[in-house]
Amino acid sequence: MRLIKLTCRTKTIFTFPTRTSPRCFSTLLRNKPQSTPALSFSVVIFRRESHSSSRSLSPSLTSSFLRRSPGFAAAKCISSISSSTASTVEWNDGVSCSEIGAGVVEEEVEVDDGINEDSRACIPVRAFFFSTSVDLRSLVEQNKQNFIPPSSRMTNYVVLRFGDLRPDPNSLGSSLGGSDCCYLVVFQYGSIVLFNVRDHEVDGYLKIVERHASGLLPEMRKDEYEVRENPTLETWMEGGLDYIMLQYISIDGIRTIGSVLGQSIALDYYVRQVDGMVGEFTDINREMEKTGNFTMKRKKLFQLVGKANSNLADVILKLGLFERSDIAWKDAKYAQIWEYLRDEFELTQRFASLDFKLKFVEHNIRFLQEILQNRKSDFLEWLIIILIGAEIVISVYDIAHRSAITSL
Repeated sequence: MRLIKLTCRTKTIFTFPTRTSPRCFSTLLRNKPQSTPALSFSVVIFRRESHSSSRSLSPSLTSSFLRRSPGFAAAKCISSISSSTASTVEWNDGVSCSEIGAGVVEEEVEVDDGINEDSRACIPVRAFFFSTSVDLRSLVEQNKQNFIPPSSRMTNYVVLRFGDLRPDPNSLGSSLGGSDCCYLVVFQYGSIVLFNVRDHEVDGYLKIVERHASGLLPEMRKDEYEVRENPTLETWMEGGLDYIMLQYISIDGIRTIGSVLGQSIALDYYVRQVDGMVGEFTDINREMEKTGNFTMKRKKLFQLVGKANSNLADVILKLGLFERSDIAWKDAKYAQIWEYLRDEFELTQRFASLDFKLKFVEHNIRFLQEILQNRKSDFLEWLIIILIGAEIVISVYDIAHRSAITSL
């Protein structure tokens, strides 16, 4: 038995456990007369499993819950305070469930042990597109200790791991949320996807990749997503607004999610490039509407042709937008993730929109090329007319000159 000092205003006693100690989650109090401020009785309920999350009990189910739930127990009770001026109470041993009966009302207590369960389950994912090419070979050479060997034939990306991963024995995979471990999925076409990287560490990891990148863009594209781990999830995966929930996340899951996010952020860049070309042709068409003429040079038009063709080729060939992931081919679980994320980020619809805009650009390019060709044809025709006219003038002059000489 030990004594615990209390003030007269104290109504409950609860402990703040560590990871290995029992988790307190509710406190039961007997009704006490309003005339006396003394605490009459208190029971602290704790969960035997240290990894379980806390929740509250309703008053009517408290006793029956304790009887039918072997995972819970009444750990300590507090005896009554005889005087309102008393400053100590007796801390007694555990009580049986039968001692908790009628007249007991529940005061719900949420005990925070300093560990946010949601923060451990949520994995922030950030996708960046900052260059048009990354030398994966040199990147791997300088980060051999962090390189994770590929599990498929895909060679347009690499996965790097930094930090220590603490495995969770109660999950099928390794628990990434809340750990110090983070993953980088770097793609050859310039995308990088960061998993479980803190805000203040993002720039440092980006600089690791920038050393091996070429064609750096003046403006970096960025997108954010979230992966949640829930080992008790009934289905393998479940989608939500800006997040996907999995029973656990593995290296193949990181590869699958990273591939879709990398394609999405890169596609966003190419869509904006095509939008810029559409804007240029829109201005040209408006100028033609007002003046009946346009002033674009042939060189500028050819540059737009090359830009449109290279963008389309990059989307199809570099991004591999229509190539199914090898991991998705092998495992139906990852195929489900791959298909869900492609629908979530609307990759097919966005490419269809991009293709439609490119066709608009192509139509305008063909139209302007015809105009420039007609201009060139007109110039050549006038040049031929001028030359023929000059030849006629010279011939007439020659005839006149010879006639004058003959007459003499």
